[in-house]
Amino acid sequence: MKVKVGDNVKILAGKDKGKEGKVILTLKKKDKVVVEGINIVKKHMKPNNQNETGGILSVEAPIHVSNVKVISDAKKSTKKESKEEVKTTEKVAKVETKTAKNTGTKKTTAKKSTKKEVGEK
Repeated sequence: MKVKVGDNVKILAGKDKGKEGKVILTLKKKDKVVVEGINIVKKHMKPNNQNETGGILSVEAPIHVSNVKVISDAKKSTKKESKEEVKTTEKVAKVETKTAKNTGTKKTTAKKSTKKEVGEK
């Protein structure tokens, strides 16, 4: 999944199309993300120990990851969507460099390599 917690995203489809927000939570197995202030639903809650009064609460529901697009943080004045180009270097350490094509900003991440990737048996 290309979207990570803390990324600023733009909603591409649904009732909140065109709105922007920050990713709060990612659900990798379901390919969904929860975005701050987006996809608000009403949830009916019974009174319990945590919620003594109960009632109808507004809760942020997950949205499918295909309906969001990452916005580049570099130029906040333009807030253009960024197409990221991923390049992997160094087979042993597997360092990924993500470059935003419109702004040129770079993010590097290091991943652990497995035995199959390195070529060991």
